[in-house]
Amino acid sequence: MNDTYVSQTVLERLSEEWEALTPEAQKAARYVLENPRDVGVSTVREIARAARVKPNTVVRMARQVGYDGYDDFREPFRQAIRAGGLSFPDRARWLQEIGHQGELGALYADMVGAAIRNIEDSFAAIGANEVQAAAKAIWASRNVYTLGVGVNNSNARNFTYLASTGMVDFHAIPRPGSVPVDDLAWADGRDVLIAITCAPYRSEVVEAVRIAREQGLCVIGISDSPASPVIIGADHGFALSAETPQFFPSSVSTIAFLETLLSFVIAVASPEIVERVARFHARRHELGIYEEGA
Repeated sequence: MNDTYVSQTVLERLSEEWEALTPEAQKAARYVLENPRDVGVSTVREIARAARVKPNTVVRMARQVGYDGYDDFREPFRQAIRAGGLSFPDRARWLQEIGHQGELGALYADMVGAAIRNIEDSFAAIGANEVQAAAKAIWASRNVYTLGVGVNNSNARNFTYLASTGMVDFHAIPRPGSVPVDDLAWADGRDVLIAITCAPYRSEVVEAVRIAREQGLCVIGISDSPASPVIIGADHGFALSAETPQFFPSSVSTIAFLETLLSFVIAVASPEIVERVARFHARRHELGIYEEGA
């Protein structure tokens, strides 16, 4: 999520009306969803130029989501905090400079603050009913494929590992030596794909989502913007805040959300899930996996 201080209502309206927008209006909407900080300080012509559309296209987009015109549409964005716009290399150089200047205490405070804000902002924008709907789809499915590459590969595997303590047929993809689209070759409408990616969006994840939709899978998209290609068109989409002083997106809110999603799956599951979890951990004790404390 590029700026959680911006009114979420406007962004949600754009996402909800996406399919009804013309292709040109979608270009304008995509720019707004991905760059909400710029709206409050830009004229209609500047936004149109950045989005590569005509100014009247931006005005029509604003009216389609319930505003009288661009000025009315822009108002919720005016007080947006313009921060976190550095590129990855610029952020890395900035971190190096802080280290050389002995300001790591300030960096520590910034990292802690960013982590807390990411969780607060992410969950403030998500309703429990939305998470419950996704959890029910997961529990009702035949197979659950959780897809993440790069840093999100470990997030996907952690979610799958935790789910396996009480459930079967959870698969972290891509599997070693495979590619996501091959892992989904025999999946269909009985299955769920949980796809995770943040900007810059990984092409193999976006392609897997496209294939999954063609094959009828239920898609749960987790990303950092309502305009993310894994959220637009998903059956259940969750835009999380990933801001950080670091040079790569934060995974704090992604991990927290996945843990919450899994807790909801257990909550909506059949009663036998409790017994399955208990038997799983009892078996671990029997096999001597755990060291008993003094």
